[in-house]
Amino acid sequence: MKLQLRILRATELWQQTGAYSVRIQGMGRQHHIPLEREFDEHDGPDTKYIVLLDDEYPIATCRIYETDEKSVMVGRVVVLPEYRGQGLGKLTIEEAEKWIRELGYGRILLESRIGKVAFYEKMGYVADYSSEIHGDTFDCISMQKHLD
Repeated sequence: MKLQLRILRATELWQQTGAYSVRIQGMGRQHHIPLEREFDEHDGPDTKYIVLLDDEYPIATCRIYETDEKSVMVGRVVVLPEYRGQGLGKLTIEEAEKWIRELGYGRILLESRIGKVAFYEKMGYVADYSSEIHGDTFDCISMQKHLD
């Protein structure tokens, strides 16, 4: 099946609901994460989201928020289960990186699930293996990438 793919830089509430929908379906339901844990203080009007649409249906997302004047955190990277294995996670991150560069930031931080570290390393992120984070649902590793 050929995707009718569109990439959306979601900054408005109606657009952000696509990101929320993917997160609820792709993480909340799949991993039994309650809404109050999936959505936190970093989900708000200043948060930016990338949303991939297939025929106007949200299928992948990530969120971006500033941590300081030079850095942003990328997180909540989710591709719906039925769309995984098609390079959509990589496409989502690549679009986020383009937007982050346009916004003038020089460093991206992220917390990768341990099983996904190799995915990010292939994209140029460097893991800090001394920074393992033990969460309620996943164990993660801090990673970062400096932009050119």
